[in-house]
Amino acid sequence: MSELTPLHELRSKIEEIIVGQESVIDRLLIALLSGGHLLLEGPPGLAKTTLVHALAAGMSASFQRVQFTPDLMPADLTGSEVFDAPTGSFRFIKGPLFHEVLLADEINRAPPKVQSALLEAMAEHQITVAGKTYPLPPVFMVLATQNPLEQSGTYPLPEAQLDRFLFKILLDYPSIEEEIEITRRARAAQEGHVEANMQALLTPTELLALRARLNTVFIEERVERFAIELVSATRRLDQHLPEWGAYVKAGASPRASIALLQAASARALLNQRDYVIPEDIHALAVDVLRHRLVLSFSAKADGVTEEAVIHRILDTLPAV
Repeated sequence: MSELTPLHELRSKIEEIIVGQESVIDRLLIALLSGGHLLLEGPPGLAKTTLVHALAAGMSASFQRVQFTPDLMPADLTGSEVFDAPTGSFRFIKGPLFHEVLLADEINRAPPKVQSALLEAMAEHQITVAGKTYPLPPVFMVLATQNPLEQSGTYPLPEAQLDRFLFKILLDYPSIEEEIEITRRARAAQEGHVEANMQALLTPTELLALRARLNTVFIEERVERFAIELVSATRRLDQHLPEWGAYVKAGASPRASIALLQAASARALLNQRDYVIPEDIHALAVDVLRHRLVLSFSAKADGVTEEAVIHRILDTLPAV
């Protein structure tokens, strides 16, 4: 699978910049290969922005960072029509959404109108301005960040928009040893942005060719059924786990089954396999499903998390 060499080299280069986030980097590459979007949640200072910069620089993609704020307007993302006096007509000026990699920093600070414009781009790979529809680049990926510590002035993301993210990744603080390495690298780093030390290893054309290979990854029927039973169990928890049935108000939709199997295929391909194994499903289930569950008040009162629900279902499903 020599075609995957650029992806493996990209992972190695990103790991030279980002310390102690191997699992996050893997999810990032899986989302890239799957054509999915990624939601990163963690406190400030955990290199979320640096990670996205490194990815964009390593795949020679056009990149744009947008800081989401309460006064952001849909046109700030989509672009707008402006009047051209010499021609006496309007012309469209493209906005940040026309870049191949978009970093939506603190995505939950923007109002609902902005989220609706972003949702169209994420769901349909197109945007509509003044009644005209414009296609987005074939490689289009939204990497969004959220800060869980500061909720003042934020807008909870709609469930429909959350459902469009392939993964929701929770970042935590590094260990002591990792933080020592981070500070050493920071002192030794040269001036400039992280992409100054990255070389383009993967082109959008090569990435699209790799994505086409996902359809050739074999998924055995029993593995496929296991993934779908897992997702389905989140919608009928009162039948699957009666004692936990009151904890989930709404489970994951069939879109989650599609996302889980697509991500599992990408993980198999990254691991030099042309077939999916149960471990792929187990490894990705929490990150695919956590943002697609709506917990009840009783779950929050009892300290039950989305992760706990997913792990409990995995523990009770028959082994594959």
